[in-house]
Parts: sequence; C-alpha cells; structure tokens
Amino acid sequence: MLPYLRRAVDQGTVRPGEASVVERLCETAAGTVPGRPEAPARLHGDLWSGNVLWGADGQVWLIDPAAHGGHRETDLAMLRLFGCPHLERVLDGYRERAPLADGWADRVGVHQLFPLLVHAVLFGRSYAEQALAAARAALAR
Repeated sequence: MLPYLRRAVDQGTVRPGEASVVERLCETAAGTVPGRPEAPARLHGDLWSGNVLWGADGQVWLIDPAAHGGHRETDLAMLRLFGCPHLERVLDGYRERAPLADGWADRVGVHQLFPLLVHAVLFGRSYAEQALAAARAALAR
C-alpha cells in the first residue's frame, strides 16, 4: 500500500499531512492478518461488479481474473466497494459454503484500502478521501 500512498502524495491526490493515517494503519497491521488466521485462498483479484456476469439462465460467470493468493475477505470487500447486484444474496451463499470469521464486516475497509489507493493514483481525490476514511475507521477499532 505504501508505494501507492507515496504516488498519491507525490501527485497531490493525498495531502502530506493526511498520509500519516495510512502509514499508522500499515504499522499497526504489519504482520497481522485481519480476522482469524487461515491459509491463503485463491482470489479473483479484481472482483468488481463489471467482472461478474449474470446469465439469463441464472448462472454467474467471473471474468478477467488477476488471480493470486490472499485473504478471502478481500474479494468480498471488492464486491462491496464497487457495488455488486444481489450482494447480500452472494454473501449469504458464500457464508453457507465457507463461514466467515466474526467481525469480518468490520474489516471490509482494511481490505478495500489497497484498491482505493490504486484508484486514488489513477482517478483522483474522491478515492483518496475514501481511502483515508477507511484507514481512520480501521484505526478507531
């Protein structure tokens, strides 16, 4: 996250005085996994609603993966970040197959911080504000 934070500061999207909130979160979270410890899962890696196709036959197709290993809450946080049709139904189905650790919804912002910083670099200040809000909320817990 820090390289994207630096780029956002360098281009003026994040003000220098604001960067400390993300830096503090990175220091606090270093070496910890949000939620209960678990083995890395295979993540889609770019699971926003545009990469979820809903077939007329009821099938759902995931496209354009950037697959890697990571914490499984990350893909779910991405679905929430950019809006996913039927998100609660998707989450219910996910929890039915693979229950999530208590408090997972409280960690959504931590999992969204990286893509928010990337989007702040690419698309501007509104994403920087969302990233800062997510970092502040995580620190407040």
